[in-house]
Amino acid sequence: MTYSGLADLVVLVHLAFVCFVLFGLIAIVAGMLWDWMWPRNFLFRLVLLASTACVATEALLGVTCPLTTLENHLLLAAGKSAYNRSFIGNLTHGVLFYDAPEWVFTIIYWLLTLFILGNFILVPPYRRGTVKEMARSGISEMR
Repeated sequence: MTYSGLADLVVLVHLAFVCFVLFGLIAIVAGMLWDWMWPRNFLFRLVLLASTACVATEALLGVTCPLTTLENHLLLAAGKSAYNRSFIGNLTHGVLFYDAPEWVFTIIYWLLTLFILGNFILVPPYRRGTVKEMARSGISEMR
């Protein structure tokens, strides 16, 4: 695979990360509304919280996303200037990046992180043993 192809792969991983966070948030809200068990999985919620907290902290400190940095290094290794992307790269970046002041994104990232953290309290996650105990008592995990 060429450096340009690897850069496209990195931007697709970046998109997958963003989708994980967004759909994870939607799953938590849907799980609250319809009393689903799987969005209350402790590990899922912990990874989601860590993901948003990491991005929010990077934004607060003014650190460029490591995936963006890696993508740009790969583009330079491919003989392209940084931010000179392929069709796939441009298409994905059109979905991922918006033109707004950095402070707007920092606030959004921290609000998302606080929302997830708040849901640890409002809708506490279940630990593995708790789910097994509930299954033994006849409560469906997919409810």
